[in-house]
Amino acid sequence: MKRGLILTAGLLLINVSLLAAEPKVVFEDDFDGKLGDGWSWLRESADTWRFKDDALEICVEPGVAPTVKNALVREAPDRNKGTFAIEVTVTNATRPTRQYEQAGITWYKDGKPVFKLVKELINGELFIIPGRKPMSAKSVQLRLVVTKDSYTAQFRPDGKGEFQTAAAGGLAAPGKDQVSIQCYNGPPDAEHWIGFDDFRILQLSE
Repeated sequence: MKRGLILTAGLLLINVSLLAAEPKVVFEDDFDGKLGDGWSWLRESADTWRFKDDALEICVEPGVAPTVKNALVREAPDRNKGTFAIEVTVTNATRPTRQYEQAGITWYKDGKPVFKLVKELINGELFIIPGRKPMSAKSVQLRLVVTKDSYTAQFRPDGKGEFQTAAAGGLAAPGKDQVSIQCYNGPPDAEHWIGFDDFRILQLSE
């Protein structure tokens, strides 16, 4: 009898620890025909974003990080309060053709872009940046894990399997931080659309 009680208690402890390890959803947006609360556009071009096939689509326009159009921005989680993951699925409707054409997550501090986790075309090949990991899949799930002083950039081709780590490094101390989904360096003479879906901010267990 005692052995049975011990086993039962042990299983309960394991189950409780597993539940405790589950991430907490801070915010999520499936872009199912409307934007969730808290988003704002940076240099909005209303004719070049839309909802299609249960996702947000943004046309990849010419420009670079400081001049990007249709950057969708929101307040970042307070890194003083723990470890967080920002996730989004990025899908190319058209294969990129222009050097440095890219889409993904950009981190802002004091209104300026300071870090990115993107799928980017470099010399004719697609990579996850940072880390320069080859990425030929049409769709990829990006995951940026941030702490008070660090980041880990991860990805999953087609949203399958375990997350792979592309790079890790330091982040400046928390301040006026924002996170954005965006795309830029698009061709001036063609329409290349990027689908964004399943955006989430998670608080991870310590």
